[in-house]
Amino acid sequence: MKPMERIYLDNAATSWPKPESVYVAVDHAQRVIGAPAGRGSSEQVVQAMRLVEQTRGLVAELIGAPDRRNISFTFNGTDSLSTAIFGLLKKGDHVVTSVVEHNSVLRPLKHLESQSIIETTYVGCDETGTFSEDDVVAAVRPETRLVCLIHASNVTGSVQPIENVKRRIVESGNEKTVLLLDAAQSLGHLPVDVEAIGCDILAAPGHKGILGPLGTGILYVAEHLSDQIRPLRFGGTGSSRSTEFQPTEVPQKFESGNLNVPGIAGINAGLKFLASDEGKLAHENQLRLSQLMLDGIASIDGVQLQGHSSTKNRIGVFSLSIDGFDCHEAAGIFESSASIQTRAGFHCAPLLHRALGTEAAGGTVRISPGFFNTASDIEAVLKVISEIAS
Repeated sequence: MKPMERIYLDNAATSWPKPESVYVAVDHAQRVIGAPAGRGSSEQVVQAMRLVEQTRGLVAELIGAPDRRNISFTFNGTDSLSTAIFGLLKKGDHVVTSVVEHNSVLRPLKHLESQSIIETTYVGCDETGTFSEDDVVAAVRPETRLVCLIHASNVTGSVQPIENVKRRIVESGNEKTVLLLDAAQSLGHLPVDVEAIGCDILAAPGHKGILGPLGTGILYVAEHLSDQIRPLRFGGTGSSRSTEFQPTEVPQKFESGNLNVPGIAGINAGLKFLASDEGKLAHENQLRLSQLMLDGIASIDGVQLQGHSSTKNRIGVFSLSIDGFDCHEAAGIFESSASIQTRAGFHCAPLLHRALGTEAAGGTVRISPGFFNTASDIEAVLKVISEIAS
């Protein structure tokens, strides 16, 4: 018997499939360019370096960064966050964050807390998994060095009120407090303008909303802050070759070791796709699918959806519980009965599940449509949810 074609609904973990242009770009970098960036002077090395710098420019344009040199490439979103957190904080610093955050933020902060290096204040959230702007600003103290906030929840999909946080912090007299934005779920799906937000640092993976390959990440550091963050890794950069000291100029300061040129080529193609007419249509398709999901879930008894009930304040990430079923059991039924791939559990956000009351149940089953899903995919998963719930 021929196996069923899978219905992939776990784009919050990584986007799939990628645009065909991404696969072509990665393959071209491997097969044709086949050289490292900044290591030598051959024609292919120059091509690799040109590709990297062009991609920096595309990322800078996407997030409203004033200079492409503010953009560094990392291994993933976690690597970007760790570089920012460990590179900035020192003994005696205070940090404000929220219970909505991912473990990529919670674990570095908890490690520094356990070493008695920092003190952390965790702002709570409401029943939709949204923290309050007022609570964040009120938690800031004179010794607060960092405010670290997620832009959109990877559990509830709730978009967080981050637009005025930095302005209000500065107005309260804490102009040296740094705002770090975790844009893992928002970049590529929501408008992000670092200067309009007042964002000092932005961290994101390259393999989710901007459609690049796994093993890629982006770190934006505002120019006024670049000399205040210590690099996480030290080593060869292809620049300043005559000294054993780490370069102090960005982006080389944060890019020790060979860059993932094929991965960066994929980011380049992904960003170009998003900016194209085809990409805009794919984005509109995802918005339609989100509305279809919300309408369908609302019509099924025995199902609890976390987060907002409208598309206005959320991205296309849907976490739900089905009465009488463990979330892992439900996810297993999705795959075994209809080859629908979702994700079950805590989704690396334990404090949020505690706040939402889903911790005892082992978390939720998460459904996250992507740019290339179809209405029939959503109808298929809604049909299985309805069958389980009944």
